[in-house]
This record gives sequence, C-alpha cells and structure tokens, in this order.
Amino acid sequence: MNKGFYLVMAAQALSSVADNALLIAAIALIADLHGPIWMVPMMKWWFALSYVLLAAFVGAFADSYPKGRVMFATNAIKLIGCMLMFCHQYFGMSDSQQLVLVFVSYTLVGVGAAAYSPAKYGIVTEMLKPEQLVKGNSWIEGLTVLSIIAGTVLGGILINPSIAGALAEHPLIASLAQTRAEVAILLISLIYLAAALCNLLIPRTNIHYPPQQKNPVLLLKEFRTYVQILWRDKLGQISLAVTTLFWGAGATLQFIVIEWGAQHLGYRLDQASVLMGVAALGTVFGAVFAARVPLKKSLAVLPVGVAMGFVVLLMPLVHEKWAVYTLLMGIGGLSGFFVVPMNALLQHRGHVMLSAGHSIAVQNFNEQLNILFMLALYSLLLWLRLPINYIIVFFGLMVASLMTVFIIWKNANLRAHPELEACIGQEGHGQALMAK
Repeated sequence: MNKGFYLVMAAQALSSVADNALLIAAIALIADLHGPIWMVPMMKWWFALSYVLLAAFVGAFADSYPKGRVMFATNAIKLIGCMLMFCHQYFGMSDSQQLVLVFVSYTLVGVGAAAYSPAKYGIVTEMLKPEQLVKGNSWIEGLTVLSIIAGTVLGGILINPSIAGALAEHPLIASLAQTRAEVAILLISLIYLAAALCNLLIPRTNIHYPPQQKNPVLLLKEFRTYVQILWRDKLGQISLAVTTLFWGAGATLQFIVIEWGAQHLGYRLDQASVLMGVAALGTVFGAVFAARVPLKKSLAVLPVGVAMGFVVLLMPLVHEKWAVYTLLMGIGGLSGFFVVPMNALLQHRGHVMLSAGHSIAVQNFNEQLNILFMLALYSLLLWLRLPINYIIVFFGLMVASLMTVFIIWKNANLRAHPELEACIGQEGHGQALMAK
C-alpha cells in the first residue's frame, strides 16, 4: 500500500467520525426541541435523498478533478452544514422551525457526503491494483466502521448531561455554546477541519479520464446508461444487489438498535449509542477476516448474509448486557465478513466497465435509494406504533429471504455463463465507455 492510501484512510476516518457523532448530536437536538420519534429516521432519510438526487452528477465531478481536492471541497460542505445546525437558535425561530433547520442542515451534510463518496472510493481503485482491492477495501471498511464506533461513542459522550455540562463551563466553549447539543456540534466541527487538512495532503494519482459531460440533461441520460450497464453485467448485478440490501439494512439497523435499546432495554440515548458502537466493532472483526478472501472467491460469502438475517431474530430474546453485546458483535461480524468482498467485487466490475467515479456514483445511487425505502418503511412502522420487537422480526426475515434469492440468482448466472468467474480480477477500466 502506498503512502497516499494511508492519507485517504485518515481523511475518511476523521470525516466518518464527525458524520456519526453529528448524527447522535442531531438526534439529541431533536429530543431537546421535543420533536416526534419518527423524525429521527426521517432525518437520515433526507441525508440519503442527497445521494439519490445528486448521483447523476457527482461521478462526473469526481472524475473531472484530482480526487483529493474533491474530497477537500465536499468536506467543506459538510462543515457548513454542521455549523448551520450549530446556529439553529440564532435565527429567532420557533421550536418547530428549528426542527426544520436541523433537517436542512443535516441534508446539507448529506450533499457533501454524496459528492465525497465517489472521490473517496474512486481514488482507492486508482491507487491499488485489482488483486489489492479486497485487502484495501477491508482496511477502508474496517477503519470506516472503527470511525463509526468512535463517532457514535463520541456523540454519546458529548451529549451526556454531566459531560456536556462540564465542557460548557470551559471559557472558550462557554462563550459560544450553552446546550449539550451545541457543545457537541461545536467540537465535531473541529474534526471536520482535521479531515480537511488530510484531504489537502493526498497526492495526485495522475490517472485521467475523458472530458466529462457538463450538460445536466445529458448527464442524467449518461447516468441512466451507467446504471443499466452495471445492472446488466452478470457479476455487477449480484454484488450491486447485495451491497444495496446491506447498506439499506445497515442504515435502518442503526435506528432500530437505538429504539430497541430504549423500549426493550430501557437505555437512554447516550447508552443506546454505545450499542451501535458494539455492532460496528463486530463489523470491524468481520472485515478483518474478510481480508483473507481472494477477490475470485468473493461470491462464496453470500450464505453469510442469510445467516446474519436469522441471527437478527434473536434480538427480542436477550436482556442481559453480556448477551446483548455478544449478539450485536455477532451481527456486526457477519455483516462485515460478507459485505467487504461484495464491495470489492462491485468496485472492480464498476472500474472495469465504467470509471472509478461513475461506478461509485451508481453504487451510491442504488444503495441510498434502498436506504430511502427502508427508512421510510421503518418510519411508517413507528408511526403505526408497531412494537420494536415486531419490527426486528420483520427486518431479519426480510434480509434472510432476499439474500437467499440473491444466491439463487448468482447460481443461475454461473450456470448460464460459466466464463464469469474468469472475468473476476481482469485488468483495465472503462471498457463499456470505450465500446460506446
């Protein structure tokens, strides 16, 4: 691995820590403003909407400039959203209007994240050889999940009433922030600044793509073509389906764990945020073990996804802390083990067929579209006041069933096209673009 790759990992880790800590701080802010319970997942819904609406444009943007500079610019957008949320009390708004501003602020962070992602993952495919992609993805995903743990735990610590109160007494903070959410958001903004510094240090890869289209209508038409190319690719469609399901399920599970902690275990928000960190820690261990899976054997991990769905069904049965932590570690471990090889395979096929930026944009579009669907469904179930354990059973069965369908689909593709496995690991990029 070259030095530039480590800078990418550092920038990604810091930005991800800030994103996840800000999510916890925003949830606390919604609670302080007496927002309804369904507002929490809907905030993440608007975050995901940014990915979907910008998907056709961010790939071209990422491939038009050095990706380190793209990461710097988009990280700055996240910082602006963070500071806008911090200033929620300074516009003379009512509580309901401030809640809308929190939504707008977090959506702006989503805009930055949507444009950040193709550059972040795209530069990995430019820096590493195909045979290094699983290992590289294992490191990136493992560090990302560690940063999720750090971010969620940090967010929980910062909104803890006693800790927030102590921080608010510091002279430098007291002059700027009074409430627990304001203290948290102010400190989180400093992490975004550290990420920006790492972005500036990332070297150029000197990989150039053809001039990118700038007409928005033509970009939309091109993007539709890119989506069709990946879904028609017999390897790309399986990995895209799996990662789309995983990220939709993972985003929903974040909020399920928080509500499960409150309803089933009687935890406060700062305590429930630790549960999210425990599940994420399990994902790290799963990602570490997944690094040993060769790219050519990536399809062999699909049954692990079925197992994960069934293990989720055990959540309503556990109450003791050791059992809760063990179960969440197991769920996270299984998810990390099967998603890392799938992510690497999808990036490889996307890079071979399209380009780094466009393939990641297509991946994000599909994944975030599923997040929109699953979070909207979860919000609806909460609005209907369905008990959280019923929601968990529905969620687990859905994941296990869909993963079984994807295995059947994969086997049918391999029977019809035995040469597919030989295509895994081939060199080159943009083959479908050249064919056009």
